[in-house]
Amino acid sequence: MERETQEENYLTREGYQSLLSELEELEKVKRREVARRIKEAVDFGDLSENSEYADAKEEQAFIEGRIAEIKAAISGVKIVDGTLGAVDEVTFGREIEVEKLDTKEKFSFRIVGPEEADPARGKISFKSPVGKALLGQKVGKEVLVSTPAGEVRYRILAVRVCK
Repeated sequence: MERETQEENYLTREGYQSLLSELEELEKVKRREVARRIKEAVDFGDLSENSEYADAKEEQAFIEGRIAEIKAAISGVKIVDGTLGAVDEVTFGREIEVEKLDTKEKFSFRIVGPEEADPARGKISFKSPVGKALLGQKVGKEVLVSTPAGEVRYRILAVRVCK
């Protein structure tokens, strides 16, 4: 039988701290709040038609699921601070400024792990099409990125080390 290999999980220090904070909030605050809500709903009686009970149980399942996700994400995590590699090279944890060549629009984002990716906040996963295409490239390089919406050409304008 082939042995399964677990893919390494990379996070920035900021992402790691954020997940730890979320985990603490879920375990110490949210769990207690939902347990209180469940107890109050049980006190109302008949659980078969008790929407407060059903809502609280659904929230409890979500909280427990998220706790499990976070614990899995931080288990065996490798924290990368973005200082490895040449200073003008796109690496994990660094902030990148690019220009979309067809529209001349400029974008800045940070290359992070999937667990902390949030494109709306300027954080893209190193596993995304853009992240994969840019990793290892240097300032001044033009990069063609294949995305679900089609091919996009970017020029790397700047790379900044984030700690």
